[in-house]
Amino acid sequence: MLTDTTRSPYAVAAPLPGEGTTWTKGFWHDVEETNANATIPELLHMFEDRDISHIVENFRICAGEAEGSHAGTVFGDGDFYKWLEAAMFTAAHRRDDALWQQIEGYIDLIGRAQQPDGYLSTKQILGEREGNGVHRMGDINDFEVYNFGHLFTVAALHLRLTGRDSLLRIASRTADYLDRMYEEARQKDEVQTSVCPSHYMGLVELYRATGDRKYLTLAHTAIALRDSVHNGLDDNQDRLPLMKHRRIIGHAVRANYLYAGLADLYLEEGDTGAREVLDAVWADLVNTKLYVTGGCGALYNGASPYGDFFSHQLVHQAYGYAYQLPNITAYNETCAGVGLVMWAYRMFQINPLAEYFDIIERAMLNTNLAAVSLDGLRFFYENMLERTKHLDYALVWPLHRTDYITSYCCPPNLARLLAQAGEYAYMSSTPQSGLPWTIYTGLYGDSRVRITAPCGGSFLLVQETDYPYSGQILLHAAEVEGLSQDLRLALRIPGWAESAHVTVIRGTSQHRVEITCTPQGHYEMIDIPAAELAECRIELLLEMPVRLTTAHPMVEEDRGRACVERGPLVYCLEAADTDGGSLQALRLPVAHDLTPVSVEIAGRQMTALKGTLLRDSSVESQHTLYRHILPEALVQQPVTLIPYFAWNNRQPLQDEEMVVFFPLNY
Repeated sequence: MLTDTTRSPYAVAAPLPGEGTTWTKGFWHDVEETNANATIPELLHMFEDRDISHIVENFRICAGEAEGSHAGTVFGDGDFYKWLEAAMFTAAHRRDDALWQQIEGYIDLIGRAQQPDGYLSTKQILGEREGNGVHRMGDINDFEVYNFGHLFTVAALHLRLTGRDSLLRIASRTADYLDRMYEEARQKDEVQTSVCPSHYMGLVELYRATGDRKYLTLAHTAIALRDSVHNGLDDNQDRLPLMKHRRIIGHAVRANYLYAGLADLYLEEGDTGAREVLDAVWADLVNTKLYVTGGCGALYNGASPYGDFFSHQLVHQAYGYAYQLPNITAYNETCAGVGLVMWAYRMFQINPLAEYFDIIERAMLNTNLAAVSLDGLRFFYENMLERTKHLDYALVWPLHRTDYITSYCCPPNLARLLAQAGEYAYMSSTPQSGLPWTIYTGLYGDSRVRITAPCGGSFLLVQETDYPYSGQILLHAAEVEGLSQDLRLALRIPGWAESAHVTVIRGTSQHRVEITCTPQGHYEMIDIPAAELAECRIELLLEMPVRLTTAHPMVEEDRGRACVERGPLVYCLEAADTDGGSLQALRLPVAHDLTPVSVEIAGRQMTALKGTLLRDSSVESQHTLYRHILPEALVQQPVTLIPYFAWNNRQPLQDEEMVVFFPLNY
C-alpha cells in the first residue's frame, strides 16, 4: 500500500499522515491481538521447522550456515517476506524491541544468502550450486520474480517503519538484477510473464519509499514487457495486450495482483488507457464474478474461453465465465481475497467511491476472516460457501482448517493484511485533488488515530462503536493542537444500508440528517470548522435489520435461493446449530423470524441469528436424481445462524455440513 509520507500525483485519496490507527477494543482489536499473539508466532514456527516447510533453512543453506538441498515450495521465499511484513507492522505497533531484533537477524540472513550479482531465490541458488539442472529463469512457475516482488514490498516497509536501509540495500541489488534481465529480454523482444506478479506493486513501493525513479521506470518496463509475450495464456492474463483487457479471467491471484500493480502505475503516471482497463475489469468482477462473501476466483480448474472447443485453454484457481459462482466447489483462494483488498484500496485512491471500501469490508469481514480460525492457528486455502459430507468427487483441499497447508502462501498473506488492518480505517484527500481537506472513513471499528492537517496542527480522532454487530458509530476529536484548517468528514454509508441517519452535535446544539440510502452506498459529507472541532460529536446510525439476499438470476446455482445478511456480515448455518438432518433439506421462509442473539464461539462473543427454518423431509427420503414435491413434508426446524467467518471453529472439527444459500419458501 502507499506509504504515509508520499502522495502519488494522480491519487485523489491517500493514507493519513501520522502515526497510524490503533484499534482500542472491540472487533478489530480482538482480530489484531489474535494475529499478533497466535498467528504470527505460529507462522514463524512453521517457517523455521526444517521438517515442515524448510523455508528459513533454505536461506541458511544459501548463506553457508547449514548443509543440505532446497526443500519446500518454490515460492517459500516470498511467503517468508510476507511474514516479515506482518511481523514488522506488529513490532512497530507494539514497540516490541525483541521482535525487531529478531527481524533484523532475518534481514542479515537474507543478505548473506543473496548472490553477488543481486540474484535472490533460494531454489535456483542451490540448484546452480549443486548442478542439478535447476537454474535461473528456466520456468516461470518457479516464482522467482514473485519472490523478488515481495522482497521489494517488505524492504520499502522496513525503510518506512524504521528509517534503516539494511533490507533496502538487498532489495535494490535484486531490482538491479531484474533490470538487467529485462534489458536482455528487450533485446530478444520477448519476456516470459511472471506468475503472481507481486513485483509491479513492489517496485512502485520502492519508488515511493525512496523517491528514486529507477524503480518506477522498472515497474513500467515490467508491465510493458507483458505485451511481448508470444502465445500467451488466459491463466496468466497475457493472451491479449494489457490495454485491451476488459474482462477479468484466469488465475484470480495473478489477476488481482496484476490490476493492483497497474493501479499503482496509474497513480504515478496517470495513463488514461490504464484507467479504462481498470474501470472495465473492475466492473466485470463486481457485476458478474464476485461472491456475496467477497470471495473471488470460483474455479478449481476449468477452460477459457468457456464453451469454445477450438481455442480453449485450461485455467486453474480462476475466474470463470460470467455468473459462474458455484457454492460447494467454490475455490475463493485466500490469497485472491487479499489481492482483492489491495486492488480495491488502490481503486479508492484513484476515485474515492464508497463502493471500493464496501468491497474491502465485505472481503475482510467475511472471506478473509473465515480463512483463519478464531484462535489464529488453523487456515483455509480455499473458502467454499457450502460443505456437504456426501460428495461423489474429491476436492483439492481439506474441508476443515488445518495448521499447515502444503501451499503455505495464504496464511502469511492473511497475517500481513490483518496486521495492516488499521491502515484501512481512514484515508484523506490529497492537496492536488482540489477537494476541501477531507477525511474518509473506511473500516469502522473502535479506534484512535492522530491526524496531522496539511497546513499544520493536529488532533486525535476517536471512534467508538460495536460495529460490525451494531450500526451505532460515534466520532469525536480530542487533543486538538494548533489546528486552523477546516475539516470535511466523509462518512461511508455502506451499500447494504437501507436506513441511516447522522446527528451532528456542536456544544448544546444538535442537527439530525436523514440519509437517503438508495440506490447504493455513498459518502455523507460533514463540514466542521476548525474552531468547532474540539466540541463536535458525530453520531452515525446504520440500521441493521436481517436481510435476505438473492443472486442475479444468471447465477444458476442460487436461482430461487437466498442468503442471510445483517449489517456487513454474511451468515451461515452449521449442522451443529440444528436438531440434526441434512442442511440441504432446509428452506428459508421469506417471512422469516430470525432475530439477533449473543453467542460465544471459541471464546469470542458475537451476534448470531436465532429462528426457524423449514425442513423438507422429502429431500432426505427420496434419493433419486429427480424427486416429487411433497408439500406436507415441510416441518419447522429451530436454527441458529452464525457469522460466516466463524464457521468450522467448534470441537470436534469434523467435516460437518455448512450452508450459506438456502432454497426460499414463499
